[in-house]
Amino acid sequence: MGYSPELKEKKLFMQHHTITRQTIGTLKSFYDLMAQTRHVRLATVNGLFSTQGIQKIQTDALKNALSSLEECLEDEYNAFLKIDDSENIEVDLTYEVTELKKDIYYLENGEDKFMSYLESLHPNFLSHVQSGTTILKGKHFNCFITDRDGTINNYCGRYRSSVQSIYNAVFLTRFARNTVSNPILITSAPLKDTGIMDLSVNPEKTIIYAASKGREFVDLTGTRKSFPIDDQKQQLINRLYQKLNDLVKDPAYEKFSLIGSGLQLKFGQITIARQDINGSVPEAKSEAFLALIKTIVKELDPLKENFRIEDTGLDIEIILTIPDEKTGLKDFDKADAIKYLDKELNLNMGKGPHLICGDTGSDVPMLEATMARTNDTWSIFVTRKPELVDRVKTICPNAVIVPEPDILVTILNQLSINS
Repeated sequence: MGYSPELKEKKLFMQHHTITRQTIGTLKSFYDLMAQTRHVRLATVNGLFSTQGIQKIQTDALKNALSSLEECLEDEYNAFLKIDDSENIEVDLTYEVTELKKDIYYLENGEDKFMSYLESLHPNFLSHVQSGTTILKGKHFNCFITDRDGTINNYCGRYRSSVQSIYNAVFLTRFARNTVSNPILITSAPLKDTGIMDLSVNPEKTIIYAASKGREFVDLTGTRKSFPIDDQKQQLINRLYQKLNDLVKDPAYEKFSLIGSGLQLKFGQITIARQDINGSVPEAKSEAFLALIKTIVKELDPLKENFRIEDTGLDIEIILTIPDEKTGLKDFDKADAIKYLDKELNLNMGKGPHLICGDTGSDVPMLEATMARTNDTWSIFVTRKPELVDRVKTICPNAVIVPEPDILVTILNQLSINS
């Protein structure tokens, strides 16, 4: 028997606005809960940018989610969750718990008090915000191009549960709508399943999502496009993914699909975790897993013509090569993404100003590629590493350095308010 339209609408409303308190004992139940918070957060952000506003039912839902997480904690932020009937894994829930607390405080107390709350969390918060705002104020940027994790989003121990926070989406959306012509987020994650579009709660058609290091993107009309890949290379990466997917079904290797980035098939790239930020895998096992992955890749590509392996210490990135005039073959990086997006989206990147944001050396090529087009390029990097600070400032004299993503997005929010 089918549901009436009214009942269907009510069920959809409840799905997107409510969360009940629940027992979290497994990784699956944890990921299910975080997916529920994504529905609620997206509905809340949409409400904040419409006449609907904030509803108590949404704040209560987030409180129930927070209580459910807190009840499974062994100490302040750590929980032991079951992978299967025989094995538990220690999970650091710092991101999930603290971001829920921030969102609840933001919804219940308003933005002015929320600024004081952020100030209490981050040393020298106001001085960093004021300095960055002063340097960048009064500009309307042609392009805002940013990395996600560690740059505009706080780090999370697992990509799959790194759901964007409400306050973060509000700040970014304001900036994208008021201060930028082409707002672009470039991430190494895929677009979908589980990708950037499954974790973001910005209103639709607000930000251009460029995933898989920019090989695929969805523009502001909702149209998806992708960098061309040779059929033979596509078949090869599909075969490799199938081998790795079969590998992590083995109980001996299953945890590598559940920690950190897990196993992700991207467009032109595969990521598989070998460690997480909490070091939950013994280093000897992590190194042995890296060696095993290299062996599997070598079996498929003995002459190294199709794949490049980049080891971050946490993730193993297996990247399809592209032709290069100087070296013959190279892996696709974020400088290639800039060139591709400039062409496909008619960004006119020879005309600034542009704002480029990142947090690691892998984001520097974005800055170099943009500076090559115009000196009217500005940047904000989130880092405490002196060598990265020096590198960024050498490339881009108009660089702002901050220690936390919350500071960066607050600067963006202040710029949008003052524009």
